[in-house]
Amino acid sequence: MTRFSRALMIGSAMVAMAAPVAALPVAAQAQTVSGVAAVNQQPSLNLSATGKVNVAPDQATISFGVVTEAATAQEAMQANARQMNQVIAALRRAGISEREVQTLGLNLSAQYDYKENESPKLRGYQASNRVTVIINDLTKVGQTADAVVAAGVNQIDGITFGLKDPSAAENQARRLAVQALQAKAVLYAEALGKPLGSIRNLTESGGYVPQPSPRMYSRAAGAMAMDSTAIESGELTVQIEINGLYDLGQ
Repeated sequence: MTRFSRALMIGSAMVAMAAPVAALPVAAQAQTVSGVAAVNQQPSLNLSATGKVNVAPDQATISFGVVTEAATAQEAMQANARQMNQVIAALRRAGISEREVQTLGLNLSAQYDYKENESPKLRGYQASNRVTVIINDLTKVGQTADAVVAAGVNQIDGITFGLKDPSAAENQARRLAVQALQAKAVLYAEALGKPLGSIRNLTESGGYVPQPSPRMYSRAAGAMAMDSTAIESGELTVQIEINGLYDLGQ
């Protein structure tokens, strides 16, 4: 066999080996195109909507505390205990049961005086006892606040209005959210000129959250002593957010 014929045979073999390799990207490309077509075969709408309900609260929670100072830790704690016992007795007289009162924190800390270029000097000790009280009659919120202050409370942290059972308001917000979502889906389908299919998926977020109120304030100094602290309960907002996935026809 001549040198020319051997070279020709080797070249033919290399072409034959390369041919299947060159065909692989074409096949892979065909599979990719086929896969994209399968994914896009069923169009869909991914939409969100919100349902919101305003409702009057039927419960209030007040957080307050007694803070006392004394020369020794024991004296500070004893003074605090006496003062807090008077507060608890006032709550009982106001119709607040034991189960509606909960201790939030009991603290004791040393108090120092600081002067420039001098070491801190111990002034005494401070004791604090903080509680939260649930009031189910909103007409008595102001009276209760005044009663505990008269009994020894010297720190009020705030007031929060809430609902004893938020399920009815949440369900109403859910219905409004679903109605808004369905109306939005119909609108989009009509705008796209596609028939609206069934809903494939639905998720929910949000719900009832008690809301603190800045509306607790004392009456003017010139008001009569028999007046109680003014309380405005306002309204609560219960909000439900949903997300839905709808099928669209061809």
